[in-house]
Amino acid sequence: MESPITNTVPPGQTTRPERLAELRQAATEFEAAFLAEALKSAGLGKSRSDFGGGVGEDQFQDFLVRAQADELARNGGIGVADIVFRALMEKENGKQD
Repeated sequence: MESPITNTVPPGQTTRPERLAELRQAATEFEAAFLAEALKSAGLGKSRSDFGGGVGEDQFQDFLVRAQADELARNGGIGVADIVFRALMEKENGKQD
C-alpha cells in the first residue's frame, strides 16, 4: 500500500529545524489524543459529580480529560510521541521499509 504522504526534503538532506518542530508537535498531539481516549476508557471521564452535576458536566469532563492528556503528552507521556516522531522522520528523509 502506498502512502499519499510525499517527501518535502529530498532523501539524504537534513530536515530543517522548523520542520522538525512541526513533526514533533504533530507526534505530541497524536499522543495526547491517544492518551485522552485511553483515559476515557479507563473511566477517568466518568461522572463523579466533580462539577456539581448539571447538563454541561459531561462536556466539561471531556475538556478536563483532554487537558490532562495534553499535559501528560507535553511532559513525556508514555513514549508514543517518540515512536511517531521517529516514523515521521524516516518518512521525511525517504527511509521506508
